[in-house]
Amino acid sequence: MNDVAASFPTTSRNRVKRLHERGSYDHAAVFAVLDAGLLCHVAYTFDGQPYCTPTIHWREGDMLYWHGSSASRMLRQLRGGTPACLTVSHLDGLVLARTGFNHSANYRSAMCFGTARIVDEPEEKMKALAGVVDRFYPGRSETLRPISAQEAKATMVIGMRIEEASAKVRAKGVADDEEDYGHPVWAGVIPVRTVIGAAEPCPRLLPGIERPGNLAGYAEGEGLDAALMQAQAVYEGEVS
Repeated sequence: MNDVAASFPTTSRNRVKRLHERGSYDHAAVFAVLDAGLLCHVAYTFDGQPYCTPTIHWREGDMLYWHGSSASRMLRQLRGGTPACLTVSHLDGLVLARTGFNHSANYRSAMCFGTARIVDEPEEKMKALAGVVDRFYPGRSETLRPISAQEAKATMVIGMRIEEASAKVRAKGVADDEEDYGHPVWAGVIPVRTVIGAAEPCPRLLPGIERPGNLAGYAEGEGLDAALMQAQAVYEGEVS
């Protein structure tokens, strides 16, 4: 279980400089943003050229994992380790003010720094390959056809221990200048959510195969972030 009182060190890399009151360095705040998302962006620099890659991430304590193709020339350079920055962000609302300057957005974001390395140790790699499934769908990997040696060989797992991190959140209404509140134009917040749709079963399901109960959190109309947070809690053993 996470130590919710712990915080990441505040350094020149992760310090929130603009609107610092929105920032937090608590493990709980950072993990909440990471765990509510499925898609992240990872930035590295190789040979002086910056790259930013969108990918699926998952978390084990303060370790972050993502994967890619073993054929990737760029990712193969991670064997010796390289500094990386992983970010996750959520758009929660469109904020319309009375001036263009005060338009904004409600959001949650996390920025994590560390050294990204290829996970070569066989046991850790196989655990991670199960984790990329079980983190989102707890217990599912045990029901699947086992991963083959060729599939494992073709998949590269990258791990990064979070050395420094910060979360930044805006969750409020319109913040106009006092003299502008009398301007005759609509202002307010338009909430934004990613919502789960109706499941579409594979037409080639074997007879009698029903959707398992451990997918109940992914119910039509539910928010994706809430479903992912619930799945992470089950994955960590915090709830059954």
